[in-house]
Amino acid sequence: MQPSRRYGALCAVCLGSFIATLDISIVNVALPTMQTALRTDIVGLQWVVNAYAICLSGFMLSAGPIADRYGQKRAWLSGGVILFTLGSVLCGWAPSLPVLLVGRAIQGTAGAFLICGAMPILTSAFPNPKERSHVIGVWSASNALALILGPLCGGLLLHHFGWQSIFLINLPLGILVVVLGMYGITERKYPEHAARDPLGQVLSVVALGALAFGMIEAGNNFTMGGIALIVAAISFVLFAVVESRVERPLLPIALLQERAFLVANFASFILGFSYYSSLFFFSIFLQQIQHWSPVEAGWRMMPQFVMTLCVSLLFGRLNKLIPLQRLTAVGYGFAGLALLLMATATAQTPYWIVGGWFALLGIGVGLAVPATSIAVMSLAPAKLSGAASATMNALRQAGMTIGIALLGTLMSERAIDVFASASAVVERGVDKGVGSVEQIAREAITQHVFPNTSIALQDLFTRAMESGFHLAMLLAGLACSGVLSLLLMGNIHAGQRYSPGSSP
Repeated sequence: MQPSRRYGALCAVCLGSFIATLDISIVNVALPTMQTALRTDIVGLQWVVNAYAICLSGFMLSAGPIADRYGQKRAWLSGGVILFTLGSVLCGWAPSLPVLLVGRAIQGTAGAFLICGAMPILTSAFPNPKERSHVIGVWSASNALALILGPLCGGLLLHHFGWQSIFLINLPLGILVVVLGMYGITERKYPEHAARDPLGQVLSVVALGALAFGMIEAGNNFTMGGIALIVAAISFVLFAVVESRVERPLLPIALLQERAFLVANFASFILGFSYYSSLFFFSIFLQQIQHWSPVEAGWRMMPQFVMTLCVSLLFGRLNKLIPLQRLTAVGYGFAGLALLLMATATAQTPYWIVGGWFALLGIGVGLAVPATSIAVMSLAPAKLSGAASATMNALRQAGMTIGIALLGTLMSERAIDVFASASAVVERGVDKGVGSVEQIAREAITQHVFPNTSIALQDLFTRAMESGFHLAMLLAGLACSGVLSLLLMGNIHAGQRYSPGSSP
């Protein structure tokens, strides 16, 4: 292949992964603005994030087999780039929340093809191991750069062009990626290795969607939430049965029966549950608790992404000096500590303290993400490397979905309880006949609607949101600490590959 075409493929893949990753972070900054513009509550905001995350994680397992069967180039460009761009246009045009959610679901489905297709394309274009290592480093840096620019670009676009612009910016970027991909990427197919498990794919999407929906609805409609959780449980059981019997499963059941591989993937799940979901709560903290504007909030979230980028670029050198398991433990330890410290942040906490905790979190994530990825891939045989990679990414996205759903519900309910418990303050601040204390509290927390603009109610809202935020960060920090405990027990040993009948 000509060098110009190979580097055209590299630019296409890096830019494609960039826009998929950018979409995760850029939307979080716009959530409060979108809540007002679309007249929705915090549950609606959760679904703006979860509609993307559910489809992204649900289709992650099948994106690879589809590319193997129909061609890597065709699947990545059509199912990934073009579909993602069309979904972005729909989001930017959306006149209401339901239309926006459809667009977000389309984006999530396409994002699965963008993320899963990156490694096979780069591996084919750069067969030399040394050259490939450098190229994958560039690709990883592009993902970290997207996390850095997401909050900043989101704030600037919101300030100058409105919330629709955070989606419409993908239109020119998507066109550029298609041009680069058409020129640089060489088509390859591997139909004899593709998984054949359509029923498993349907069950995985149903299970994950029902689980997220049930967690979100549990606080508002217990009956509906309970039914959804039952559907999720049944779907997960059926999915496990199907995967154990199908000839070419989506999920490598044999690998997941090995303790070390299971722990490594559990760590990946917790990373999504604790860190990636925390971006949702950081945006609310900075804008609704500390009252920064979207632009200012974007700038103030930068330290974690900058540190993640720097540490990721240095990870290879660090791994030569420090064993992988120790780096993994330090990463989860730092991340857990930073989240626990954030559980003490209030509206009055100076930014230099909050920014320091963000930086500590970025260091932890910069170590945890590549370390977990290396551990998972080193524990899988070469013939199952694709399935292992898809499983790891799917679990990480599922963790983010469940984290936003569960922690968001707990945060809202905690804030409502605190608001309603201060009944004397509430009753003095409203007119008779406006509604019960519980109704006022729920409308204030979930919809940001107050019966009047009294300072007492505004202060109470801030204190209630602080309490809910503290609970969410505490649980996220404890989850990371639980992974740290498993790592200190020696449950992940990089370099030990699975073989039937072996013990980890």
